[in-house]
Amino acid sequence: MLTWPAAKDPNEVKDYSLDWSDLLGGDDTITASTWTVSGTGLMIDESSFTDTATTVWLSAGTLGATYNLLNRVTTSGGRTYDQTARLRIQAK
Repeated sequence: MLTWPAAKDPNEVKDYSLDWSDLLGGDDTITASTWTVSGTGLMIDESSFTDTATTVWLSAGTLGATYNLLNRVTTSGGRTYDQTARLRIQAK
């Protein structure tokens, strides 16, 4: 499981990204991306993707909580991959 190094303040609206290029190789591309968050309090405001990377915009979050965010991508080659990232909420 990946842990994002920069914690998020509950008052921030911030973007976080995953780079899938190493896993995809040279001929596969991302065609769909969905994000889900464990627990309550952290809000997914928006998400987007390119051929090789995914981004999620997050707001809110409960001070002191740690959330797991699952990103599931589907590729042009018919593959489905999951990556979970951990994010801590702390005051700055």
